[in-house]
Amino acid sequence: MKQSALFLGLIILLFGSCTSLFQKGQNQFMAGDYQLSINTFSRVLEDDPDNKEANFYVAESYRLSNRIEKSQAYYEKLVQEEETFESYFRLGQSLKSQGKYEEAEEAFTKAKDLTLNDNFQRQVQMELASIQKVDEIEDYFPYMEVENYNLLNTSGSDYAPVFSEGFIYFTSSRTGSGIYPATGVPYTKIYRARADGIKVDVQNVQEMPEFRNEDGLNQGAIAISPDGNTLIYARGNSRSNKDLPEVHLFASYFRGGGFTQPIWMPVNEDEFWFNSTPAFSPDGNELYFTSNRDGGRGGLDLYKATKLANGDFGNAVNLGSQINTPGNEMFPYVAPDGKLFFASDGHPGFGKLDIFVAEKTDSGWEVKNLGPNINTVADDFGIFFTKYPTEGFLSSNREGGAGDDDIYFFEDKTPKPKIVNVLLNVVTKQKNDDGSEVVLPQTRVALYDQNNKNIGGDFSSQSGRLRFTLTPNQEFSLIASKTGFFTKTVNYSTIGKTPNPEDLIEEVTNVVLDTTIVLEPLILERSIVLDNIYYDLDKADIRPDAAEELDKLVQILKDNPSIRIELSSHTDARATDSYNDALSQRRAESAVAYIVSQGIDPDRLVPKGYGKRQLIIENAQTEEEHQVNRRTEFKVIELLDR
Repeated sequence: MKQSALFLGLIILLFGSCTSLFQKGQNQFMAGDYQLSINTFSRVLEDDPDNKEANFYVAESYRLSNRIEKSQAYYEKLVQEEETFESYFRLGQSLKSQGKYEEAEEAFTKAKDLTLNDNFQRQVQMELASIQKVDEIEDYFPYMEVENYNLLNTSGSDYAPVFSEGFIYFTSSRTGSGIYPATGVPYTKIYRARADGIKVDVQNVQEMPEFRNEDGLNQGAIAISPDGNTLIYARGNSRSNKDLPEVHLFASYFRGGGFTQPIWMPVNEDEFWFNSTPAFSPDGNELYFTSNRDGGRGGLDLYKATKLANGDFGNAVNLGSQINTPGNEMFPYVAPDGKLFFASDGHPGFGKLDIFVAEKTDSGWEVKNLGPNINTVADDFGIFFTKYPTEGFLSSNREGGAGDDDIYFFEDKTPKPKIVNVLLNVVTKQKNDDGSEVVLPQTRVALYDQNNKNIGGDFSSQSGRLRFTLTPNQEFSLIASKTGFFTKTVNYSTIGKTPNPEDLIEEVTNVVLDTTIVLEPLILERSIVLDNIYYDLDKADIRPDAAEELDKLVQILKDNPSIRIELSSHTDARATDSYNDALSQRRAESAVAYIVSQGIDPDRLVPKGYGKRQLIIENAQTEEEHQVNRRTEFKVIELLDR
C-alpha cells in the first residue's frame, strides 16, 4: 500500500513537471524567446524523444531564429508521426539549407502532394525550381576570391560591414550586455575601426562613438550617407513593454560638431512592422531597406523611399515582383553603376540567403545569383564594395568561420593578361629596271589599324629598316611613300602568327616578324605591264581574274592621287590591223570603265588601243610568245597639281 502510494505520487510529480515544462516552453516560444524554448523542450525530449509537440516547438524555434539547418531531425520526427504539408515543406527547407538537394527535392515533392492550396503549391514549385537550377548557376565575378577576416571576427556574431571616410562600421555581439533570448547570444552593437579599403586596423576596434549603443536591445545594420552626415541603423528586440515591439530604423544627423541622439524615422510608418538593413543610393537621395509591411510579396521585401524636402525619407514603394519573392529579400547595396545587390532566400540559390545582383534591362530587373565563389549553402549577405567592382566585404555564417556570422573580405584576382608584342621589322627597297631590288633609305612608312586609323609612322633608316609594335590577331595596313616613287599600300595581318594565350609562360612574349616593301620608280611615259589581264576570244568583257589584277591598279591610283595614266591594250599579230585596233580599244575602254566603277575619277584615265602596232616579240611563233604580245599596260602621262 505504501509502495502504491509512492508510485502514484511519482506519477503525479512527473506529470506536473512535464505540464509545467510544456507551459513554460510554449510561453517562451510565443514571446519569441526561441533559444529558451529550445532549451526547455529539449528537456522534454530527453525523456520522450518522439513527443510530437516538443519536436514541433524545437523545429519551429530553430526555423524562426534562422537556424533551420538544425531542425532536420525534429521535422523528420514530425513526418514520421503525421505526414503534413507543413512538416514536409519545412523538412525540405532544412535539407536544402544543408546542400542536401536530392533529399530536399524528395521532401518538397511529398509536400506538394499533400496540399491543394494554390499558394502552397506555388511555394513548393518555387523551391523545386530553385533546386533544379543550382547546377546552372555561374560565377558572376569569375575571379573573385573570398576570405574570412579572422583577425577582425570573434566567436560571437560579426556582420554587415560598411565603409565610410576611412572607417569600417559593422555589427557585432563581441561585448554585448545581456543575452538575446531568441538566439541565446549577446545583444549586438555597432562598432568601427580605421580602414584603408579592405585593410582594417583590427587592433583598435571600438564601439561607435557617434552615439551610444543601447543595452538590452540589438543595434543592427547601419547605413551612412555619401556625405557622411546621416547615420541610419536598425534597432529593436527590446524586452521592455515601454519600447517598440519590433525592429525599426533610427536616424542620427550631424549637427553642430556632433551627431544627434537617434530618432525614430517616419518611413517605418507603423510600430508593428519590421524595418531593417538600410542602404543609401550613391547620390544619397534614396533609401533602400527591408520591411514586412502590408502589401508585400511575402516574407521580407525590399523597399525604396525618396528623400523629402525636409530631409526625411518617405513615399516608400515596394521594388516589385522581379526583385521580391515569397521568401526574404534584405541587405540591399546600390552600386555606382545602378546595379542592385541584395540577399535573398527566394530566388534560385544554394541554400539559405544568397547574394544576388539585379541589372536594369528594357523589361525591368534581371536578377542573377553571384555564383558559387561568393555564395554557399549557409547565409551569405550584407555585401559592400570598398572599390567597385573589385573588392569589398560580405557577411556569412558558412562553415569554417570564427563564430556565428563572420565578416569576409573579397578581392578580384583576375590574372594579369600575358602580353604578346608583335615586333614587325620592315625593310624598304626599290625595284630596278633589271628586276633586282636594292635598299631604299629614308622612306616614309605609315601604319594604319583595321579601322583605317593612323596609329604610327616613321622613316626607314639608311639601311632601309624600321620597326613597328603590333597587337596580335589584328589587321593592319602599311603605306610607304617617297618622292619619285609610286606610293604603295601593303596589307599586313598578325592573325594566327602568335602563340595561344593559354600556351604562354612568360609575362611578356615578343614575336618578331619581317616584311619587305618594294617601291617602283615613278617615271613619266614608262610603261608598266599588268600581269594576267586576260580576255575571252574576240571579247572585251572584264573577267573575274582580270578584275583582281585591275584592283591592284585601282589601289595604285588611290595611293597616288596626283598621277594621270594611259591604260593601253595590245593584241598579238594575228588578224587584221583594223580588227585588232578596234578590239584593243574596246578592251582598254572596258578596263577603264571597271576602274571608274571602283571610285577613280575618269579624268585621270585615258584608254588607248594599240592593236598589234607595238609588239614585244616580232614574228611570234608559239602561243606563249603570242601571249607576251597580248598585254595590258599603263604609264603615267601627267603629274596633276593637287
